[in-house]
This record gives sequence, structure tokens and C-alpha cells, in this order.
Amino acid sequence: MPGELPATFVKGFHNEELVRRMEYRELGSSGLRVSKIALGGATLSSIFYNDFQREEGIKTVVGAIKSGINYIDTAPFYGNSEELLGQALKGIPREAYYIATKVARYELDPKKMFNYTAAKTKESVKRSLDLLGLEKVDVLQVHDVDAAPSLDMVLDETIPVLEEYVKAGNARFIGITGYDVDVLKECAERGKGRIQVVLNYARYTLADNTLLRHMKAFKELHVGVICASAHSLGLLTNAGPPSIHPGSPELLALGRRAAEICKQRDVELGKLAMYYTMQLDGAATFLVGIPNRRLLQVNLDAIFDGLTSKEQEVLQYLRENLFTKSYSWGSTLSYINNFQ
Repeated sequence: MPGELPATFVKGFHNEELVRRMEYRELGSSGLRVSKIALGGATLSSIFYNDFQREEGIKTVVGAIKSGINYIDTAPFYGNSEELLGQALKGIPREAYYIATKVARYELDPKKMFNYTAAKTKESVKRSLDLLGLEKVDVLQVHDVDAAPSLDMVLDETIPVLEEYVKAGNARFIGITGYDVDVLKECAERGKGRIQVVLNYARYTLADNTLLRHMKAFKELHVGVICASAHSLGLLTNAGPPSIHPGSPELLALGRRAAEICKQRDVELGKLAMYYTMQLDGAATFLVGIPNRRLLQVNLDAIFDGLTSKEQEVLQYLRENLFTKSYSWGSTLSYINNFQ
């Protein structure tokens, strides 16, 4: 509940007023109380955010944590995100935040993008810890389990390495990430007791609420759920869907139409999309890409102040007239193939 101070609060460092306004939720059975909005590391790199400015990114990380955001998610795949976070976190008390990174997805070249082997996993975790400048992360995740050759490999080769790092004190919990909710559910069930966190992207949005069908199962498994990509990989923004978006022609047309409506009404579709996604009951936190302090403020305003009456009207119109059913694009690999 807003008003309560989390375990990550550090007097003299945090903006106590903003921390008290932030909502914190339990991340499954981990014991971590995480902020409703989390800092996504993908946009802390020029690879995924063309106008990224390094010094601004560092100031944004510091500002986000001071404002009460206490969960950070990054990955080797996100360019120099881990290295930048390592610099930004030097001046921040370690107890002020939780941080998660990933293994198994590395290069932009689709042919070299994934590697779920034990040897590469061990090497990856060591490198991530070095770049972050930390002895321990809170969550180690297998990136995109739905792109793995098999779940057998994830469960029998990749995760055992992560368990070794947990046993050695270099991590606290293990997670899995991906787009395909059915694969995530199967992996969590087969790895019951070994997996504490599930991160899913673009499956609880204005355009797709497929994640809902497995929320009960994740709760019964005592797995914490993290939602990412409320904007559905850029589909739900005023800029419209990017050229590599894997959605169907029908879905892309809906995205463009929604953007037109929002621009005509002087409303930001991305804000409506984020607000809608954050209403999902049962999810612990919602990852947002925040590359600069301006967007940090936009997101804090959205979570603290909600939507204006005009924004609420536009959101209702979009739900009743455009996004009347769920649209999906198959799998993580469907998106990756568009890079080629």
C-alpha cells in the first residue's frame, strides 16, 4: 500500500515523499517487495534507443531509484546497459535496489543470438557481475526460454548453472522470461520450486490479454510475475509500429489507427497503454524503458496521478472500438526473424 516504506528505503538518499507515494507489491514468494513500476535496462543503451545519452542515462538511473523505483532489469543482450548500470550504481547504496540480469541471449545476429549451454551461462553470469560491479544480483533469469532448442535444455543445463550461483551467494532467485505464455507456464510447472520469477512481455496490453489465462497457475506455483512491453514492442505509441514489428497487417493497422486518434486528441497512446497494463491484478511490477529524466517524470506522473478525464475517454474508446480481441504473433522467434 502507498504510504509504507519498503525495506529498500535509505534515509538521506531517497526522496521519502515520493517513496511513500509509490506502491510496492510482493514478488511471488521471494520476500521482495518491489515498486509497481520497474526500470527496464533495454533503453539504457543506444542499441534500443537511438537518441540515448550516456550521462543522462546515469542521472536517470539515480533519479529513478531516489524516486522509489527499486527494481532494475537488464541483460547482456541490451548492449552496454550492464556496464552503464555498473557506473550509475556506484553512488547508490546497495540496499536501495533489487537488480535482475539474464543469460542465454547475446548477439544481434539471429544466427548467434542464443546460447543456453552451461559453459556460456557460467561465463555470462561472471561477466555480468563484473560489469555491474556487484558480488550478488537478486534475480538471474534465462532470457527467452521460448527460443531455446528445448525446455529440457533450459531445465537440465542452463538453470543448474544459475542454481550454482545461488548456492555460492552470487544470486538470490531464479527466473525465466519470454513471449509465449504457454511455454512459460510449462517451464514454471516443470521447474516447480526451482523458478521464483516469470517475466512476460507484450501479453497483457491493449492489444493482447493472453497472460490472464495463466495468472492463476503462476499464483498457485508461488511464482512472481513481471510484465514488460506495455507498448507491445512499439505498436502502442504515437509513433506507430516499427518496420520490424512482427504483428499481422490487421494488428499493425489498428496500431496506426490508434496512434492517429490519440494524436488528434493530443493524447499519448504510450501513456494509455502503460496505464492499462498496470491495472493487471496479480502482477508484481511493470517494466518500463526510461532512457532519460523527462520520460522518468512522465512515467512517475502516470503512476502517481493516473489519467485525465480526456485520456480516460480516449482509452475507453480504443478498448470498445479498436482493441476488442487479443492479437498475438506466435513466438519470440517470429520477432527475431524480422531482424534478418
